Amino acid sequence: MTTGYLAPEGLEEALARELEGRIAGRHGRLFLCADPPAADIAWAANVWRAVEDLPIASIGDAARKLRDRGRNWALYSLAHHRRAALIQAKLPKVSFKPLAFPAPPPEAPLGSWTLLAPDRMLCAARCDSAFPHGEARFVEDKAGPPNRAYLKLWEAFTRLGQRPGASERCLDLGASPGGWSWVAASLGARVVAVDKASLDPRIAAMPGVEMLRASAFSLDPAGFGAVDWLLSDVVCYPTRLLALVKRWLAAGKVGRFLCTLKFQGATDFEAIAGFRAIPGGRLFHLHANKHELTWFLDTRRNLPAPLERNTRA
Repeated sequence: MTTGYLAPEGLEEALARELEGRIAGRHGRLFLCADPPAADIAWAANVWRAVEDLPIASIGDAARKLRDRGRNWALYSLAHHRRAALIQAKLPKVSFKPLAFPAPPPEAPLGSWTLLAPDRMLCAARCDSAFPHGEARFVEDKAGPPNRAYLKLWEAFTRLGQRPGASERCLDLGASPGGWSWVAASLGARVVAVDKASLDPRIAAMPGVEMLRASAFSLDPAGFGAVDWLLSDVVCYPTRLLALVKRWLAAGKVGRFLCTLKFQGATDFEAIAGFRAIPGGRLFHLHANKHELTWFLDTRRNLPAPLERNTRA
C-alpha cells in the first residue's frame, strides 16, 4: 500500500524529518511512503490513503478513471496545470465554500489527485481531511474577535468534534488581546483569561469573561478548582509549555487541554517527542497554524483524540 502525506506550504522539511527513513518518493509537497497510514504524523496537512499511480491516455480517460473511483475530487496542481484543469473540469463540480462555524465539517468523501506527466496521474479516493488539501476555511467574523487567532480555535474544535459547552470553565493562558477568550465566551463558557497584558475592552466586557493579570507560568494549579478546558496560545518555547502542561496534569484538575506549540526558529523535535510521550494526547497541524502544532488531550477519556476524518464509503 502507498500512502501520501501532503505537507503544509513552507513546512515540507518538518514533514520530511518526521517521515525520515520511510519516504519512497516526493512530488512537491506530497511525500509517498510504501506502508499503511501512520496515526502520529503531525506535520501532514492531509493524508492520501491507498494512492494509485495510473496511466492515462487522454483528458477524457483521466476523468473517467477518477469518476470510476469516486465523485468528489480536489486537484493538487503540481505540473501540467492547463491539462490538469481540463481534467478537473470534466469531473462533478464540488463546492468548497467556507464553513460557517460551528457547523460540522463536510461528510461527503473527498479524494485528491495530481498530474505528474501528460500520461500519468496519482490519485487517492480516500483522504483524511474533509477539506481540500486539509485547508479548513471559515466564514470569518470581521467584527467580533480582536485578531485572527480565533481561527485556530474554530478549526481545532471543528476537527476534534468537541468544544466548550455552556457554563463550562475555561482557562485561557496568554489570552491577550482575547481571540480565544472571545470564542469560548461566545459558546457560553465561563472564561478566566490570564495574561500580563490587557484584553481588548470589548472582550473584557463579554458576559462570563474574568481577567486575571498574571503570567501563565506563575499560576499554581492548587489555587484553582476544576477546569473543563485549559487553552493556551501563549508565546513561549515548547519545552516551557511542556513543563507547564505537566504541572497541570499532575494537579489532576483539567478535563481537556488544547495548546499551541510555537517553534521559534528551528523545529524542536525533542519537545514534540515530549508531548507525544503523554498518553492519550494528539499532535496535529491546523491550516490556521504557521510554524506551529496543536496538542490536544482529553484526560477524561485518556484516549487519542478523534480528528475529523473523511473516510466514509
